[in-house]
Amino acid sequence: MAPNKLYAGAKLRELRGRIGVTQKAFAEKLGVSLPYLNQMENNNRPVSTTVVLALAQEFAFDVTELQSGDEARIVSDMREALADPVFSGPTPPLSDLRLAASNAPALARAFLDLHMAYRQTHERLSSLDEALGREDSRLQPSPWEEVRDFFHYCDNYIDAVDRSAERFATTAGRNIEAAARSALSDAGVRVIYSDDNQIRRYDDDTKTLYLSRSAVAETQRFQLLLQVALIKYDQLLEATLDLARFQSPQARSIAKVGLANYFAGAALMPYVEFLQAARDVRHDLERLADRFGASLEQVAHRLSTMQRPGEKGIPFFFVRVDPAGTITKRHSATTLQFARFGGACPLWNVHGAFETPGRWLRQLAETPDGVRYFCLARDVSKPGGAWGVPTRRYAIGLGCEVKHAAALVYADHLSFDDAAAFEPIGISCRICERKNCPHRSVPPLERQLRVDPNERGMLPYQLD
Repeated sequence: MAPNKLYAGAKLRELRGRIGVTQKAFAEKLGVSLPYLNQMENNNRPVSTTVVLALAQEFAFDVTELQSGDEARIVSDMREALADPVFSGPTPPLSDLRLAASNAPALARAFLDLHMAYRQTHERLSSLDEALGREDSRLQPSPWEEVRDFFHYCDNYIDAVDRSAERFATTAGRNIEAAARSALSDAGVRVIYSDDNQIRRYDDDTKTLYLSRSAVAETQRFQLLLQVALIKYDQLLEATLDLARFQSPQARSIAKVGLANYFAGAALMPYVEFLQAARDVRHDLERLADRFGASLEQVAHRLSTMQRPGEKGIPFFFVRVDPAGTITKRHSATTLQFARFGGACPLWNVHGAFETPGRWLRQLAETPDGVRYFCLARDVSKPGGAWGVPTRRYAIGLGCEVKHAAALVYADHLSFDDAAAFEPIGISCRICERKNCPHRSVPPLERQLRVDPNERGMLPYQLD
């Protein structure tokens, strides 16, 4: 079988703009003609092996970035947006969406921003919010969704923050918690353990950090490092936020907490050491949690951030789901992209994790595009710490394409050659093309319906 051709015009244009050279000078450096480069930049020709080698040699460019997941993310998000009933005309074919995502990613993102603004306005009007008569009625995405998309399109890897956290961990040595306490002490901060229901509370006036005595050790350690990020690395976080250009102060504040969380995870599990340890134990999450003093959720999330250029780990997807099926955390470095709105596919094993507490669930799954995945799921509970304080229950999911599954200890003794072993899963019912799914909640937008009052199958309608 011939290898897949690589079209990466947007990436070539981005690199040329980053280094500030003309098309002619860029073509000379790559050893190709100007017309050939122009065709590659417009995706009329694939990127040749000669060009890939020249990119690495002349510009020290990480060629794995040519196959970044941005295109798959944009296509998935556009398909979901176009499933909105507001688009009453024929749905653009998938080939057109791929062309838009690869040739005009900025235009595609502008379309997604516009649709997000429409949804926000529609929801506010539907709830009788009288938004049009208020001073704050300017159309903008919700702060939470804006931050979510920032991390989503950064591939969930923030290089400057990650490397700073790694340097802090290297200086700290084996006792990262003691180093965190020392860093806070140097800044004049006292740490007090309290019976407060809040996991972490910092009083800037008295420079006192209050940590919940009832929180587990992994959470306490993580919160110490998070506070180190907010106090000792504030300039780094603010500089990163400046580059992101968030549309509201609320989004910027949410993102700052997200970056501090990122720093804490990266300090607790420094990149190079953690990546090597993950390979050594074949990604056994419990062994990694024990070695780095982290929780299973923290380890699973960290595995999904191993996307440093030139030192990438396995491209994982990571998701956290609540008992109602709502996705509360999501990231994917794979071609599998989660629905931006609503819950996850009910056929996915992450929902079954609530029924089998304390156990890892394994699943071989196949999406409608024919890509096959190995999926892990497990429940995680977060006790309230006192009588009357509710326990928060979630399920986490972690997975990768089956071509990487041999590197995971959990995949041992599974049959990857048996097509029947792969369960059909989807992304969102509105864009899922499966005709006979018994768990379908709404019809797919791209299919015509037939309703026969004399027949009833699994669904009250048939799909053409």
